[in-house]
Amino acid sequence: MFSLGVVLVSFALAVYFYPIMPDKIASHWNIQGQVDGYMDKLWALFLMPIVSALLLLMFLAIPRIDPLKENIKKFRSYFDGFIMLIMLFLLYIFLLTIFWTRGVRFDMGQVLSPAFGILFYYAGILIENAKRNWFIGIRTPWTISNEIVWDRTHALGGKLFKLAGIIAVFGVFSYYSFYLVLVPVILFAAYLFVYSYFEFQKEMAKKKKKK
Repeated sequence: MFSLGVVLVSFALAVYFYPIMPDKIASHWNIQGQVDGYMDKLWALFLMPIVSALLLLMFLAIPRIDPLKENIKKFRSYFDGFIMLIMLFLLYIFLLTIFWTRGVRFDMGQVLSPAFGILFYYAGILIENAKRNWFIGIRTPWTISNEIVWDRTHALGGKLFKLAGIIAVFGVFSYYSFYLVLVPVILFAAYLFVYSYFEFQKEMAKKKKKK
């Protein structure tokens, strides 16, 4: 499996670089792209591979434990693609950390922007194709409760997340890259939450009229 291979590469990199890394490794950058946190090299090198492995196990478990697993089968190929992309995304962050520690300097926000952009854009594709389930997609009380609301919210959500991805890519050219990555996604997610509520109310009103 490709995703498993990516996780194994992460562990191999951690083992390879461990002897030649300093005792403290940069582990966090603030919104201005400046380092404001360090970790002991053991955790700094092995935390990301461990997180990747745990996430992969969780992603593989979801289609088996979801009560609506039959619906997941309908868009499983898109979900598998998302898993691979997440694993590559985490590997990319891990590599950036290694490069930085080895003396390569760059604006963390700017180099992360295109990666976030690709991730958000593909998330939009996944959202557009996701069928009602308990783990994947825009899960609000109203989308879970009504399939029509689910479909409408996800049709719009797919477009908005693709737009967020496109906006995020432009962060590579901007000092305010973190804002271009975070603000659209937060605003779109909040809007979709409210949108699903009102769509649910519309459907309930239609049912009352029929009665």
